[in-house]
Amino acid sequence: MPLPSKRITGIVPSGKDGWEVHFAAMTRKQAGEDILMLSVGDHDFDTPHETVAACVEAVRTGHHHYIQLPGLPRLREGLARLSSECTGVETVPEEIIVTQGGQGALFAACQGVLDPGSHAIIVSPYYATYPGTVRAAGATFTEVETRSDDGFEPRAAAIAEAIQPETRAILVNSPNNPTGAVYSRATMEAIAELCRKHDLWLISDEVYWTIRAGREHVSPRALPGMKERTLVVNSLSKSHGMTGWRVGWLTAPADFVRHLISLNLVSSYGMVDFVSRAATAAVENGHGVEEIAARYAARREAFLEAVRGLNGVAVRGSEGGMYVMLDISRVNADCEAFAWELLETENVAVMPGTSFGAAAEGHIRVSMCQEEPILREAAARLRRFIGRTEAPGDRNAAE
Repeated sequence: MPLPSKRITGIVPSGKDGWEVHFAAMTRKQAGEDILMLSVGDHDFDTPHETVAACVEAVRTGHHHYIQLPGLPRLREGLARLSSECTGVETVPEEIIVTQGGQGALFAACQGVLDPGSHAIIVSPYYATYPGTVRAAGATFTEVETRSDDGFEPRAAAIAEAIQPETRAILVNSPNNPTGAVYSRATMEAIAELCRKHDLWLISDEVYWTIRAGREHVSPRALPGMKERTLVVNSLSKSHGMTGWRVGWLTAPADFVRHLISLNLVSSYGMVDFVSRAATAAVENGHGVEEIAARYAARREAFLEAVRGLNGVAVRGSEGGMYVMLDISRVNADCEAFAWELLETENVAVMPGTSFGAAAEGHIRVSMCQEEPILREAAARLRRFIGRTEAPGDRNAAE
């Protein structure tokens, strides 16, 4: 047959991506084995029933047709209010475009600011789709690694060194997946200064903004001179318990949104009507938001308490989101081998840090998407596993 385009064959280069552990664990779990699945970032509970009821009502009352390309007006109004709360900047509906999940918003942002031959900077560790989404726009990227002993907060000087004449955008994520790091105001201000100085776009993934352990959420959109150059990726998946509904949005300058409506015309042709009405009900009433945030805060606290004092293991980041990042380099510097051995000997599935970039080498990501008793049992199995595998000599205990 004729060859496919270089654009699609280059999105995800061939080779290992670190997710093999998760898929092997999922296969064993589905076959009936007692596997503790702490590898995936999907809620272990259903969407709030009020949201589901709103969807059912919309289906029954005939909302099965095409809708406006940028989203239902009432949903855009609700998301504008939510964006105002998230970013700290008054937002109007014309600055909102509804997308197919947060990934759809990220795709739109990259398509909107990157050309073939242009360059982006991705702060690492990163959400797994970032590199492929940049490649899908025909651009190249530089991975700027954060340091675990900095709590995985980026250093502006390292980002500055990566800026090239072709650089068009910097991509950041706070609260961060996979590390749970919540970037400080000083860090965001330093990155914003680079964007103003070099006339760059800043793509800010703020999907986890409602789930954080008391840390201030600083959106770069609120900083001086940044509203007109910041694109905020957001989603209802985590905050409102709607992962499978695929409702996200991008907050951007109104002129930029008008261009993205044209992108929607030739890609998704808009969102699903009845899903959009369910999302409107979720946004307007805040279904599940406070409960979900409290649930993950309690789970994080319970797991961290259970691993406290664990020899050779340090907690890094882990201030927000749905994950805890553990530095296991003193036990085994090869985090993928560690994850495989933990799965084989203790039936616990976690993600190797290298699945999210080289900066997370020597770490594992532990999902909090299980109830507290399961998390405590996983911590006990982890403690037992490390007790059997650690080499002689003293090691620092978990912080």
